[in-house]
Amino acid sequence: MDQMVTVRSLTKVFNPNIKAVDEISFNLERGEIFGFLGPNGAGKSTTIKVLTTLLKKTSGKVIIDGIDLDRDPAAIRRTIGYASQEIGIDDDLTGRENLRLQCKLYHLPAGQIDSRVDELLRTMDLMEAADRHAGTYSGGMKKRLDLAAALIHKPKLLFLDEPTTGLDPQNRRAVWEYIKSLNESGTTIFLTTQYLEEADQLADRLSIIDHGKIVAGGTPAALKAEIGADVVELILKEDGLTGVRTKTKEVLGAIVGIKKVQEYDGSVAAYCESGSTLVPQIVRALDRAGIEIAHLTLSGPSLDDVFLKHTGRKMRVEEVKPRSSVGGWGRRR
Repeated sequence: MDQMVTVRSLTKVFNPNIKAVDEISFNLERGEIFGFLGPNGAGKSTTIKVLTTLLKKTSGKVIIDGIDLDRDPAAIRRTIGYASQEIGIDDDLTGRENLRLQCKLYHLPAGQIDSRVDELLRTMDLMEAADRHAGTYSGGMKKRLDLAAALIHKPKLLFLDEPTTGLDPQNRRAVWEYIKSLNESGTTIFLTTQYLEEADQLADRLSIIDHGKIVAGGTPAALKAEIGADVVELILKEDGLTGVRTKTKEVLGAIVGIKKVQEYDGSVAAYCESGSTLVPQIVRALDRAGIEIAHLTLSGPSLDDVFLKHTGRKMRVEEVKPRSSVGGWGRRR
């Protein structure tokens, strides 16, 4: 596979000295879904805005489809599609009118507009609602219309910045299916997300960014395999008492078969060679030490565990309800 995107030592500093993106490097292969995973404020949206020419980088090198970002940003804009976190549709226009407007902004020949609009409405399952005002659409329908608008000019590379934020689980999974179908039809996709399950379900490869730095990268399966252990997560009844978690870590660390013990966000995680075998031993050992367990879970390694390993905490998802906006047209031209 050849590279659709090459990023080398990309840095973005906001005055006076806020380093939102800190010398990150990664590649995006042509034809894949690449996940860019991290919590709010990690640097995901800043990175995507630089790559889509909406924000000037401070330093570093970016090549997209063989085009140098510094030399020909206009050519990059013709190559890419971009759907941001905020929904960029006009509520006062119908779904069809929104897409026709995008066609005109992209200077599609007049004879192609109707067929392209109908094609996208069918693809996004919006044909029945095509002539209703977009303001009457549900959140999931608005998101699908927004994705359709980003696809008007058949971009080689589609940037999706947290495309399912604010959607309910049913609509979120529906959008996942559309993203997969777009990729199967040949579109390369750069996906930022704060949802671990979303990255696991969709991404062929991913990078995890935290505080502006990439802390891990690879396929979801390979990253989870690096954990190399089952995870026993413990919430303690007397967690507020001084030294309870410290004592718990000492007890767990003495059990043969536990490879690592890590504390985070009021819980304790033990990484075990065989969690199902060791759980009874863990319970007995803590009971002998006078430590009461409020809740215990056993699971295989997940991307959450990968994030915990590299950052020392689990990722919290901050739900934000997307806003509709008529000011977003320029972001795709």
